Amino acid sequence: MGSMSDPGKSAAERLATQVQYLKGVGPRRAEMLERLGLRTVADVLFFFPRDYEDHTDRRTIADLEEGSLQSVRGLVEEIELRDIAPGRNMLGMLVRVGNDHLRAVWFNQPFLFSQYRRGQEVLVSGKPKLRGLMWQMVHPRVTMLGEDEPEATGGIVPIYPLTEGLQQWHVRRMVRAALDGYAELLEEAFTEEFLAAHNLTPLAVALPEIHFPTGPKSLEKARRRFVYQELFILQLALAIKRQQQRTLHQAEPLEATARIDARIRRLFPFELTAGQEKAIAEIAADMASTRPMNRLLQGDVGSGKTIVAAYAMLLAVAHGSQAVLMAPTEILARQHALTLKRMLAASEVRLIELVGGLSAGERSRVLEQIAEGEIDLIVGTQAVIQEDVRFKKIGLAVIDEQHKFGVRQRALLRESGGDPHYLVMTATPIPRTVTMTLFGDLDVSTLADMPPGRQKIHTYLPTEQERERWWSFFSKKLQEGRQGYVVTPLVDESETVAAKSLEESYEALANGPLEAFRLGLVHGRMKPEEKDAVMAEFRSGEIQVLVSTSVVEVGVDVPNATLMTIESGQRFGLAQLHQLRGRISRGRFPGYCAVFADDPSEEAAARLKAFSSTTDGFKLAEVDFSLRGPGELFGTRQHGLPPFRIADLSRDKAVVEEARRDAQQMVDADPGLASPSHARLRRMMLVRYGKALDLGDVG
Repeated sequence: MGSMSDPGKSAAERLATQVQYLKGVGPRRAEMLERLGLRTVADVLFFFPRDYEDHTDRRTIADLEEGSLQSVRGLVEEIELRDIAPGRNMLGMLVRVGNDHLRAVWFNQPFLFSQYRRGQEVLVSGKPKLRGLMWQMVHPRVTMLGEDEPEATGGIVPIYPLTEGLQQWHVRRMVRAALDGYAELLEEAFTEEFLAAHNLTPLAVALPEIHFPTGPKSLEKARRRFVYQELFILQLALAIKRQQQRTLHQAEPLEATARIDARIRRLFPFELTAGQEKAIAEIAADMASTRPMNRLLQGDVGSGKTIVAAYAMLLAVAHGSQAVLMAPTEILARQHALTLKRMLAASEVRLIELVGGLSAGERSRVLEQIAEGEIDLIVGTQAVIQEDVRFKKIGLAVIDEQHKFGVRQRALLRESGGDPHYLVMTATPIPRTVTMTLFGDLDVSTLADMPPGRQKIHTYLPTEQERERWWSFFSKKLQEGRQGYVVTPLVDESETVAAKSLEESYEALANGPLEAFRLGLVHGRMKPEEKDAVMAEFRSGEIQVLVSTSVVEVGVDVPNATLMTIESGQRFGLAQLHQLRGRISRGRFPGYCAVFADDPSEEAAARLKAFSSTTDGFKLAEVDFSLRGPGELFGTRQHGLPPFRIADLSRDKAVVEEARRDAQQMVDADPGLASPSHARLRRMMLVRYGKALDLGDVG
């Protein structure tokens, strides 16, 4: 059912044709394609290959050479599967090219046997080696060829994501049918002038090229066009979001007058760093405006974000408004409350903790005080934005760590009268590219310097043979009066995971290398009051060593703790390791951190090596980004944004910057994208990001 057979239908209706009507698909295969999110012809056209195979180096058998990727086209003459040892087998295939033969071999992949048949025409690609008198390829890539297959002509072959029951040639044939029958119905998103000015390949050229490239250079140009378009549409949405935040919402201006500034600073017993001063100036300028502040404060572990947040909260309180600080865990919320209570001991600011563990009576009393305006600062977990929490007059919301405030939570705060200013904090330094995409609707302040007096932390990756030596060093420092942490990734033993359990570690240490010292145990499954009691004893020095899960990753501040042992380090992410290490050396003594790893993978070994080589969180964030990519790092789902189809933030950094600049220029020149030449872009932006970013009508 080609596109030309429906002259009465609009282009949009024809592009919405169900995928089952494409040549070679049908209802059964359409069900498989549904698992890949392919429902319509338009979905298929923009179902981009995940990779490509370069079959441009075609050879006859006589021309084969060792050492480089080459492709040979021939007929399957023999297929044999045989056992070569207990639990091991080998699949061999003989491919005839004219009067010559090539042998293809696979080990322990018996499932391939049923995929090939004698007499089938195939393209075999791999690095050939001469074995005796015959050329052989081990674990080559085999492409089935048919007369109507696009690969039969050779060149660069697309590799698509698959699902069970589908093969590459099914998808390639389907994509070819979609291109032939429907591609000309697609509307170009950009004007000719825009394409020329930004060196972009037109859609009509780029779409066939990205699926079936004619060469490496033209493929790169086609890829760049779609990467740019995807990032540009996102940046348009973010630019519109920033514009709406400036124009649609009103907050109370909270100016930092000289008198208020002096009153706040009187509570800080130390000099602020240049970074803290700059961040405070940026925040104060935002809060003086009737436009609600939307700012991300990012800083390395120990860079003093809490002081900056405290300044912002006290600025709100000075104007008779309330401020709320929301943290992801009770331990972190209580640590923030403790820090603020110490800081505000000499002031009249009224602070309360609102966490999940309160009795019904206590909670009811606290809520009444908040609603009456008897409380200035509220510190808590997600409990602070439950529907029964009502503020008398909310001026500032500070969200720490994993909370990216959603639309519903903002609405709950808005009900309390006006829009508060928002400050989002993270102690995981974020690569610039990610900041400009996942956090693109926020202005960014960065704390790159450390408060004076922060001591150096020495990081080691000892082997199992060096364990005894490490524990004797650890014990020596404890005898000198220091304290330490031992962190393991699991609470209970697990047969499926090779990692030390918490109980196991605690018992082994208490009856082994640390038997002379007082040990405490803390993990996420304990009741809040139990955790609080252990943490209080650790802070006071009664407990010398805290054996813990990563629950201490953020928010624990014990200046005398200078030692850390991390078990099964391969199971922690780089950002997590860096956060854990940030718990030590917060006082006047240098810190020492040792990470033991059980048989780390290549990727885990690279991560641990990077971790031991620097304590700079910004450098580590970039390493983590290049090792794992943004999806792993931040999980776009938690930010509510649909995943990218083709853009790769670690690879396409330059394009992100370019797209952001161009999108901002377009929105500045045409604020609602109302110009007819921008209508298509506006439509695409609303379909993709309207709901996720709560854009409403941008007209």
